[in-house]
Amino acid sequence: MGPLAGIKIIEFGAIGPAPFCSMLLADMGAEVLRIDRRGGRTGIANPRMLDRGKFTIEADLKSPENIALCLNLIESADVVIEGYRPGVMERLGLGPSTALERNPRLIYGRMTGWGQSGPLAKAAAHDINYIAISGALDCIGPRGGKPIPPLNLVGDLAGGGVYLALGIAAALFETQLSGKGQVIDAAITDGTASLMAFIYGMKADGNWNHERGDNLCDGGAPWYDTYETADHHYVSIGAFEPQFYSELLERLGFDETLLPDRYDKRNWPELKKKLTEVFATKTRTQWCELLEGSETCFAPVLSLDEAPMHPHNIARNTFVAIHGEMQPAPAPRFSRTPSELSEGGRASVGTLQNWGISDADIKRLTS
Repeated sequence: MGPLAGIKIIEFGAIGPAPFCSMLLADMGAEVLRIDRRGGRTGIANPRMLDRGKFTIEADLKSPENIALCLNLIESADVVIEGYRPGVMERLGLGPSTALERNPRLIYGRMTGWGQSGPLAKAAAHDINYIAISGALDCIGPRGGKPIPPLNLVGDLAGGGVYLALGIAAALFETQLSGKGQVIDAAITDGTASLMAFIYGMKADGNWNHERGDNLCDGGAPWYDTYETADHHYVSIGAFEPQFYSELLERLGFDETLLPDRYDKRNWPELKKKLTEVFATKTRTQWCELLEGSETCFAPVLSLDEAPMHPHNIARNTFVAIHGEMQPAPAPRFSRTPSELSEGGRASVGTLQNWGISDADIKRLTS
């Protein structure tokens, strides 16, 4: 099932964005065989949930026998995904030129932080560093405070994993037309910069300044922020448009004509103070009863435990449980070729045979 059913992907075990990318593709039906370095997994940077839908084997990539095995697998694959620093795969004898020589239709996806070229290409770093030089990190944080890393959502997962998945999908489509493979250089810095197109556009139009927490969608505007409730939870408000803002004020008990002009930024502190005071008068549940589902652009701020239990998420099956572990369901949704979540795990003998691995190699890999 899934729009990528029949696509075969070799993933060379890495951390963070590369396995997230292959998880997305596995969710969409691709058959992913992940090759981990023997004894080389790091759980904290590679939670097992990212392995869903994949088959995995362990192999010593310093062994000539295993390099030969990998090259044989590449011959029958549609896609290779690797997330090592530039030059590592070449040193192993598994670089893109060698792989494409064995399989000219191959899509070779390379996931790095800085990219395959540039003065920082081989430097050690993580998500926080990549989003720092892309301009994103400087925009996120409270007014008068320091930049706050937005988990690793913006860099590793969105700017990295999602962009590589998009690149692979586009390259697979192009290969059907040209019959030729190609290499994808997916850098988290590039992807994060691309994600910032909207904000750079607002800056170019004069609608964004460099002060954190002082803009329309960074928590600066009173009608686009979170507020603490009487029971010390939080709710979110995003009433950008005039009609949504007007309904919000009406439901909160304000007379809009008696409030300061919201388009004058000098009035934002006073408006925020009034909203802070009113939201502190009711519990989160009470505010949900009054505002949820209305034209006020409202939602409760939910914890990781609470989000799967929200009625909307339940109705859409946004989260699913596998062996009692709650996790996000595949996204997006397809009308004719729906994605199907599978558990994955260690590759069975049958799986390895389907990949064309010889009985001798299977015995060596599974011993």
